[in-house]
Amino acid sequence: MSAASVASKFPDHLWWLVALYSVASLVHFSHNAEYIALYPNMPTWISRETVYVAWLGVAAVGLVSGVLWMLGWRRLAACVLALYGALGLDGLAHYTLALCSEHSFAMNLTIWSEALMGLALAGASFWHACRTRFTAGCADI
Repeated sequence: MSAASVASKFPDHLWWLVALYSVASLVHFSHNAEYIALYPNMPTWISRETVYVAWLGVAAVGLVSGVLWMLGWRRLAACVLALYGALGLDGLAHYTLALCSEHSFAMNLTIWSEALMGLALAGASFWHACRTRFTAGCADI
């Protein structure tokens, strides 16, 4: 089976959620990196560069999921994709450093967009993994 035919079987709803979450994640990390000095109570060791490196780490999890899907390990790929989405909830950790009201509108918008899109992706991916488990044979592990 060619890579194109495997990729074409990737559910449309997951494609959309991956795209929306990926954009939300990039926007939040970019905003965080570019305005790091304005984010309240950020640790001094976090710099513009470390924020971008962290985003690359998060994005790598999404890419691993894609590779697993292309290799035919759909259930595992869906689980890793759920993890990728769940990483979007980490942005809520900003609120352990400062109240929501201490963040600007743009900060709150990017934090919540990433968190909500990540939660939607994690939920849909987890549902897909569970559904696949009960409807597919052992070859689709």
